[in-house]
Amino acid sequence: MANGYTSERRSRLEALAELLPHHGLVSRMVGNHEPVLWVWHPRTGRQTMIFAIPSHRGWTYLWSPGGQSDADQPELAAAALREILEKPQT
Repeated sequence: MANGYTSERRSRLEALAELLPHHGLVSRMVGNHEPVLWVWHPRTGRQTMIFAIPSHRGWTYLWSPGGQSDADQPELAAAALREILEKPQT
């Protein structure tokens, strides 16, 4: 059974996941007690894992390489993810 922390994390990740198809991205929630969001761009094949963590200002999304966004604004995070994942790998 999920505790409050896990439920909040899952809720933040689900909010982001709902927006990703509108940005041409695909995602899947992985992990039961420590959920993370696996996101990929179907055309470029680029992918990353998204973490939702509490911070001093609320919740924050984190992803590699070095990305982060306020989890209260999932639309901004979705747009940022599209931007980095649509670039072909070099």
